[in-house]
Amino acid sequence: MSSAPTRPLHISTAPFLHSGLTTQRVMFEVVAAALVVLAGAAYYFGLSALLLALVTILGAVLTEWFFQKERRGLGVLKDGSALLTGVLLALTLPPAMPLWMAFLGGVMAIVLGKLIWGGLGYNLFNPALVGRAFLQAAFPTVITTWTAVGQPFVQTPGSTLAAPLMHVDVVTTATPLGLAKFEHQITDIWPLLVGNTAGSLGETFGLLIIVCGLYLGIRGIFDWRLSVSTLLSVAVLSGILHFANPEAYPNALFMLCSGGLLLGAAFMVTDPVTTPITTKGAWIFGAGVGVLVVLIRLFGGLPEGVMYAILLMNGVTPLINRYTQPKPFGGKA
Repeated sequence: MSSAPTRPLHISTAPFLHSGLTTQRVMFEVVAAALVVLAGAAYYFGLSALLLALVTILGAVLTEWFFQKERRGLGVLKDGSALLTGVLLALTLPPAMPLWMAFLGGVMAIVLGKLIWGGLGYNLFNPALVGRAFLQAAFPTVITTWTAVGQPFVQTPGSTLAAPLMHVDVVTTATPLGLAKFEHQITDIWPLLVGNTAGSLGETFGLLIIVCGLYLGIRGIFDWRLSVSTLLSVAVLSGILHFANPEAYPNALFMLCSGGLLLGAAFMVTDPVTTPITTKGAWIFGAGVGVLVVLIRLFGGLPEGVMYAILLMNGVTPLINRYTQPKPFGGKA
């Protein structure tokens, strides 16, 4: 008497349904969108924008390759996280920054922002912003030196190729946020949207950043609540302050389109590792970032506050996750 053939029983843990998103796919789709923004920066700032991105990417990738010995070879490039860190860091830097400083920023972004926490998925703070925060602390004058747009493509500022520890004078100009804070001059919205203003590489083409952010949101690459709550809180708070005293405080539309807010809302606030995983937590996180941005811009000593706002909220993400956990099925309220 023959027995019926048996099939092996596979037992696994949840989740049983998968969206198809992988770390590699998410990283490289965000990299592709960020490279579009970088192309816009290169259009206005020329070769210096591409060189900055090249050295920040080299600093990030080589650092991860060196310290992750078990992944040496091309394995370090597979998840795309170091590549993304380098691109995003470049977008937060001024076009006239010396290349050796930018390379150092890429190194520290990986070391301080990622490796000391245990690697990919364990970091508390956004690595690209950690790299910029390091450069802000180490070279505060250089990182707030802005050059005008419209230079010939192959012409780079004298500081770009400056030797380490050597000072080079650069012709500077003010950013829209600087003009608003210190001279009470409000830049028109259209130049902010099309990129015809001074600032970091990722600050000067708002319309392009909006398109890239919408693409990533539609593709489901990030939680749209993070971006929406960030922009909404900035609009509401700045709108209230402008209504109360229009002579002292800029209008909401200017606050939304100026500085690094759009870049932060599309590429930094949406980092899945350093932001809350709950729906309620996403709203709280974004609202906190928006409020801090407005407070730092209008009442702090610096004209911009996106970097500090995001890093501060990164620090409270574990608490937000703890207190916004949904009730388990069958659990008590």
